[in-house]
Amino acid sequence: MGCFDDGSFNVEVENGVMSSISCEEEGNRASIEDAVKILLLGLGEDINREGIRKTPFRVAKALREGTRGYRQKVKDIVQGALFPEAGLDDRVGHAGGAGGLVIVRDLDLFSYCESCLLPFQVKCHVGYVPSSQRVLGLSKFSRVSEVFAKRLQEPQRLADEVCAALHQGINPAGVAIVLHCSHIHFPDLESIFLDSNHQRWLKILVSSGTGVFENKNADEWADFYSLLKFRGINIEKVHVRGSSYESWCSQSSLSAKVSSKVGPINPVMATAVASIIKSLGEDPLRQELVGTPSRFVRWLMNFRTSNLDMKLNGFHHSGIDSSKTNGEVKSNDKKLHYDLNLPFWSQCEHHLLPFHGVVHIGYLISDGYIPIGKSILQSIVHFYGFKLQVQERLTRQIAETISPLLDGDVIVVVEASHTCMISRGIEKFGSSTATIAVLGRFATELALRASFLESIPSPTSSEGQ
Repeated sequence: MGCFDDGSFNVEVENGVMSSISCEEEGNRASIEDAVKILLLGLGEDINREGIRKTPFRVAKALREGTRGYRQKVKDIVQGALFPEAGLDDRVGHAGGAGGLVIVRDLDLFSYCESCLLPFQVKCHVGYVPSSQRVLGLSKFSRVSEVFAKRLQEPQRLADEVCAALHQGINPAGVAIVLHCSHIHFPDLESIFLDSNHQRWLKILVSSGTGVFENKNADEWADFYSLLKFRGINIEKVHVRGSSYESWCSQSSLSAKVSSKVGPINPVMATAVASIIKSLGEDPLRQELVGTPSRFVRWLMNFRTSNLDMKLNGFHHSGIDSSKTNGEVKSNDKKLHYDLNLPFWSQCEHHLLPFHGVVHIGYLISDGYIPIGKSILQSIVHFYGFKLQVQERLTRQIAETISPLLDGDVIVVVEASHTCMISRGIEKFGSSTATIAVLGRFATELALRASFLESIPSPTSSEGQ
């Protein structure tokens, strides 16, 4: 479909709604789609497979939405949102538009790490001291912050850019920013089998200040932090502008280690990632981004197609004897056994965004039988997790793999947090999804199914905040 005279044309999106986009934007999106196809082929995927066929389109759309800050201007947001507000004129003190501290807390933001292209979440707290007897509409703080969050970022620069933009836009006596950032910490295939206590999130606190907040010991900072102490902010752990801290990106720290399971980086895939970065509006040759394509490809290759028998180390040939243990014939009486909170990490095949959570597995065994070792169950979970996946299929595959080993009586529940639910669409923090697969007696006996489900502990927040 060609371009109209006004430089834009209609394009059909997934839900059938027609929207107008520019020729340049369409060209960038097409470039991203082509690059995603290269990445999928590098993973050994069939790009015409149902479920994967529209992935390049969906990934390009999600990335463009998630980095729309490159195409937005703070001036357009702030203009018309400054309101006159007279404060105290003849008395000692500060209030309203005459110097009183104003704070907007708990702004939920989402960004992409410039070091690895994996997502991170931000809890943003903004404070400012108005001047010239005018104030900014409170909703604009979130919108201005999002302009810079919707870019490839790192925490300190994000804080500095939001702080500087607000100061320039509203010309206050000072602006203060505190960001509580949480980076999803995906393991690689080698470390996950060795580290049972893998940390899911890496967190950091950063701050930035202008005007009266430039001095980190200023009284205004004391007021600001006093009002944040009920938000889990530990002042001693807040990094200030100019202070040094180690890279919080786990993929960056692993960049020098080449996994024996991943092997050398495919240069064609790395070039494809560099083209994505360029199409998003960034310079792939910027110092902080030079190593990003290789780091992203190294991480992505954890999810390439692999062979089940190899991963399970012959478990199919040494499963549980369904009739005898220690030479004794067992009765048909069975009892419920379960293993809960088996962690998993996976990659959504629709958007190439991470999802992660826990798996709960229940099954029936006869008295005297030895349950399946938890390490074996965890291996099965990891094998199906480290693929391009959807949660429904993951749940079914785990159940169907375990079922033949246990005379078919199996129940599996998967609870997961999906990055795609916070980075696009509804952008809902803290949401989670549960799926269930029931086989054998669990499919027909409600009381048995209920007994297992009641054993599952109440979920704790799996988000980074």
